[in-house]
Amino acid sequence: MEQLKHECGIAMIRLLKPLEYYAEKYGTWMFGLNKLYLLMEKQHNRGQEGAGLACVKLDVPAGEEYMFRERALGTGAITEIFSIVQQKLKNAGGDRFTDAAFARRELPFAGEVYMGHLRYSTTGKKGLSFVHPFLRRDNWRATNLALCGNFNLTNVDEVFAEITAKGQHPRIYSDTYIMLEQVGHRLDRESERLYAEAVARGLQGADITRHIEEHIDVDNVLRTTSPSWDGGYVVCGLTGSGEMFAMRDPWGIRPAFWHADDEVVVVASERPVIQTVFALEAEQIHELKPGQAISVRRSGALRLEQIIAPKKEQACSFERIYFSRGSDRDIYRERKALGRQLCNDILQAIEGDLSHTVFSFIPNTAESAFLGMLEALKAHLNQTKIAQIEALGHKPTHEELETILSQYIRSEKVAIKDIKLRTFITEGASRNDLAAHVYDVTYGSLRPYEDNLVIIDDSIVRGTTLKESIIRILDRLHPKKIVLVSSSPQVRYPDYYGIDMANMDEFIAFRAAVELLRDRGMEHVIGETYERCKAQMALPKERMENCVKAIYAPFTDEDISCKMVEMLRPEGVTTTIEIVYQTLEGLHCACPEHHGDWYFSGNYPTPGGVKLVNRAFIDYYEHVFKANQ
Repeated sequence: MEQLKHECGIAMIRLLKPLEYYAEKYGTWMFGLNKLYLLMEKQHNRGQEGAGLACVKLDVPAGEEYMFRERALGTGAITEIFSIVQQKLKNAGGDRFTDAAFARRELPFAGEVYMGHLRYSTTGKKGLSFVHPFLRRDNWRATNLALCGNFNLTNVDEVFAEITAKGQHPRIYSDTYIMLEQVGHRLDRESERLYAEAVARGLQGADITRHIEEHIDVDNVLRTTSPSWDGGYVVCGLTGSGEMFAMRDPWGIRPAFWHADDEVVVVASERPVIQTVFALEAEQIHELKPGQAISVRRSGALRLEQIIAPKKEQACSFERIYFSRGSDRDIYRERKALGRQLCNDILQAIEGDLSHTVFSFIPNTAESAFLGMLEALKAHLNQTKIAQIEALGHKPTHEELETILSQYIRSEKVAIKDIKLRTFITEGASRNDLAAHVYDVTYGSLRPYEDNLVIIDDSIVRGTTLKESIIRILDRLHPKKIVLVSSSPQVRYPDYYGIDMANMDEFIAFRAAVELLRDRGMEHVIGETYERCKAQMALPKERMENCVKAIYAPFTDEDISCKMVEMLRPEGVTTTIEIVYQTLEGLHCACPEHHGDWYFSGNYPTPGGVKLVNRAFIDYYEHVFKANQ
């Protein structure tokens, strides 16, 4: 119900044929540029604060530009940057800009290597200077670097200290820029190694440059930089000499997929995007493995290399629940399975009264879970009908069969996403009043005071929209009972690997647990947890434990859900309300290959995550809890 900003999206394309080939076969030399546009647009859900692209041209004469970049801010950034590129092509080429041979020689962005990025800020750092790709310029093509990624590092402070201790002086304190400097530094060292090798072989002048560009090994670069990175990441890069690479974190937290044939190598954050843009079957697309890098040499040779040994796989389950496109074959099945898992808990909440219950969903990402929920409810009702027929003990009459078989699951489109709240309204009362109208309902979709209303969403995280809009607007239908269903478990802990939820008091589950501690005279647990978190800060992060789990330990999931209802009930609403959450067991049953559940369980995959959750509780205690005492 509340939109979560989350991890970014990446797209990379390496053309393996001359531009003239694509012009002849596909009618335009802009095949790669057009495909990059489609890859980015179809991942628009992954970043709406900014976008950027980079391009490298191969075999450019000295003195001419070979590396190009364009970036823009805002929800229309993709359209803006490609419009700018098109205009630059037309301005530079005039009537000849569609000529492949001319474009290859003369035009900007008429290259063989492309990289695109979509950005969501999870750090609060905004502005064009923070939009990927980042560029590191040099007078040697092989050591020019464009870098982008889908990542959050949990140990930026440690990496910053490490590189400054070596004498580097980064201009910007951000994980992307620091990674750029790290990778760039090792790229310099790799170039120097090859320079010395070339000189030892007796090469001179431009032959040395050719030797470096033909033999530079980005896998070496990644091996010497990535071991210091703690977090979830897919980091992508292009060098000025035409090397392309992408690497996935060793826990497999962030996703990446690739395809290669004799025309193109493509990498993207999501599988169905590649499927649709290149008209491929799912089996033709491969998932980049944890700790693995895919690279394409200047020559066009593709290589897969295990850079870091894979650790216990912790692929992000929120990708399956919410973030990734639901058009992926497996994600669609898993979201439906999440809905099926909730059938028994829903039946319990409505006391089995299917004839007086209407089922619906919050648009739009919960629709797949809704369909799975309906499947399970229909299967349950069919078993009930069979039992009713068998219980008759005689050959049923037509009327008896009609009575039994006419029972059905009542589903309606009850909630409608009506308007988008405009952020220029900042005054509190006005903003809250507008927020109450973000959703509308279909009047007459249930029988007032007779029917229960069960409405499913993919997640209930902060509870703000529930209180300000959803519950109040649903109550206008006068249901006998409102059952709010979340296809994901209770979000209890911050994420530090790319999702915009970093503060403890953002979560309604956390606030409910704190209130329960107060209600039951256990407020001392909060202070004790603070002291334990403080003590953890003196330990190496590898030895730290998540002390915040103690806040939830005294309570069942049902205890916390009941307290949420108290806290979220709008003033004046008297309808009975119940919240039903997915269980952790149900999540893992529905998404068996994606074990990353730290936002639900508190089991962070990396030491940096554990350190930051303890620090987050310290910040909460010192700046929020004590202020409210």
